[in-house]
Amino acid sequence: MSTNRFQRIREDHSKETAEDYVELIGALIRERGEARAVDLAEHLGISHVTVSRTIQRLAREGYVTSQPYRAIFLTPKGADLASAAQSRHELVRDFLLSLGVSAQVAETDAEGLEHHVSEETLAAMKAYVERS
Repeated sequence: MSTNRFQRIREDHSKETAEDYVELIGALIRERGEARAVDLAEHLGISHVTVSRTIQRLAREGYVTSQPYRAIFLTPKGADLASAAQSRHELVRDFLLSLGVSAQVAETDAEGLEHHVSEETLAAMKAYVERS
């Protein structure tokens, strides 16, 4: 067994939370004009405390800015990550749709797969979707 495979999976998991949060924050800002911790907690089905701790970590890592009881904003670094995550999600979803997977299942599956797909696999998916 290759330890590189396991190392990559651990690294993917460590990025997954950040990507999910910034992607959701970006979507909420586009849809509602702002993203609040309570909205994130509701959408993710987790506690407000968990959201607050994660937002603090994302702020330390330079992805978001926020103040208590105020909206959460993406930094340029966070906006770049959100855009990349959304693009990957859409590509994986479109690939699954091109295989005949139902829209609801493709959307759900893409949410998990998007975080664990290599650039090589994404390129192959893109080529397949473009040929379809």
